[in-house]
Amino acid sequence: METFLLQVVSGLSNGGIYASIALALVMIYNATEDLNFAQGEMAMFATYVAWALIHAGVPYWIAFILTVIIGFVAGAVIERVILRPVEGKSVLAMIIIYLGLFFIFNSLAGFIWGYTIKTFPSPFPSGSPFAGGLVSWHQIGSIAVTLGMMIVLYLFFRLTPLGLAMRAVAQNQSSSRLVGIRVGWMLALGWGLASAVGAIAGMMIAPSVYLDPYMMDGILIYGFTGALLGGIDNPGGAVLGGFIVGVLENLLGAYVIGNELKLFAALILIVAVLLVKPNGLFGKTFATRV
Repeated sequence: METFLLQVVSGLSNGGIYASIALALVMIYNATEDLNFAQGEMAMFATYVAWALIHAGVPYWIAFILTVIIGFVAGAVIERVILRPVEGKSVLAMIIIYLGLFFIFNSLAGFIWGYTIKTFPSPFPSGSPFAGGLVSWHQIGSIAVTLGMMIVLYLFFRLTPLGLAMRAVAQNQSSSRLVGIRVGWMLALGWGLASAVGAIAGMMIAPSVYLDPYMMDGILIYGFTGALLGGIDNPGGAVLGGFIVGVLENLLGAYVIGNELKLFAALILIVAVLLVKPNGLFGKTFATRV
């Protein structure tokens, strides 16, 4: 029973990271109807920025805040400079651009910081608050940071005029323009928020998986699985889907298929969701009268 609880708690910790990536993917999808395949690499690059700041002597939480701000600005700049000029282009053109961003961030991180594995510090105490080490302080802390971030975003989108404007743009850009909302800037802000969320996810997962240019490749797949499972157009469903994927990943790896096939199981789950319920568990279903 203790081992089972350990796997569940560890799965919730990982699931919080997957939920963050899933949320970032959904935020961009709702605004542009595109999937940002470079989301994981952007998070990885931001984590390297945090690592560089910390090793330069900046206290962890100041480096954390600076990295989130840098991630936000970088995401907004990417939308304005790279994506805005190709707005409305074909799906194939957008896929090529996102893949190009993927390889640019990956190669740039390797060029600047090298490809050797680096350790990333945790802001939380080492060890466990419980006897037997059932759950570590870092796991508890990463879950708390993830949930806190999601609560802040929920309140932002529900209670602030700017958040409501961004939700309106995600629902209908044409109608938003008619009521005076600056759609272009709302899209840039959405990209900035998604990039900031990814930066937080990267900094929370790095102490567990170590830091290298390929650290987010598998995590992006798990985040994408969570987004599809919960609903690619439903932020809350994507968050819940990320937690579900995290727990399923650990339980399947421990009791059914082994750790070597966990990523394979995520890919199978993607195919199953697309075949059985393409809109996800909480996604919207649209009907057209003909």
